[in-house]
Amino acid sequence: MAKFRDKIQNGSLGLKVWCLLVLAVPFCLFVQADEHVPDVETIVKKIDQLYRSKSSHADMEMHIVTPHWERTLAMTVWTQGMRKTFIRITAPKKEQGVATLRIGNEMWNYLPKTNKTMKIPPSMMMGSWMGSDFTNDDLVRESSMLEDYTYQYVTPQDASPDHLYIQLIPKEDSPIVWGKIVAAVQSDDYIPVWQRFYDEKGNLMRVMNFKEIKTYGDKIAPSVMEMIPQNKEGHKTVVRWLNATFDSDIDDKIFTRRNLQKRR
Repeated sequence: MAKFRDKIQNGSLGLKVWCLLVLAVPFCLFVQADEHVPDVETIVKKIDQLYRSKSSHADMEMHIVTPHWERTLAMTVWTQGMRKTFIRITAPKKEQGVATLRIGNEMWNYLPKTNKTMKIPPSMMMGSWMGSDFTNDDLVRESSMLEDYTYQYVTPQDASPDHLYIQLIPKEDSPIVWGKIVAAVQSDDYIPVWQRFYDEKGNLMRVMNFKEIKTYGDKIAPSVMEMIPQNKEGHKTVVRWLNATFDSDIDDKIFTRRNLQKRR
């Protein structure tokens, strides 16, 4: 560098050439990084649509664990895009027939014991679904990472070279209780590894782990989601995909309030 500066002072190297040489180093580093790391929006979109696609139909189990009791729910779930979700519990007999419907920003629960359909207000979207550690919003996915958050790459202190990390901050007009979410994905295929949810004060409130990657037709995704609240010792909820079909034709009649009350 000193020799180059001397040449400038002596007039043997033009100022424009010197500037180009100085700028070339950081530019090359930027291009190299950009070639290996995809645009952050691409990964956020992949996470958002991982279990949905254009449509999905899945049989699932939800195992709820507390210090005092455990129970397992079997359910069938249908989705259409990002706006429609229908869930029906099929076992055990005590909860059989309980159903949840979400269309856009509206959500309803049907309770067969009382034969009543209840509309869920926006204020209850972060409430527990069926006593689990998953919220109503987790199950029906009213909020969208892509639309309701701003996002950027970050590097945690415990970062692994095999993972990419994204920090998501809720937009000001989003009805979301989290202060931020930090998500880790595998760096080779961008499949989720875990998500950490923080409150507005920066306290870690819950951790969701993704496990047991399986292939469903053309889609590869974790078959297990484990939700562990950090403020409830001994609590966790595990959701397991038993089978799933994506991008198949689904009857629009499934996503209706009339279908909520069909006990099947």
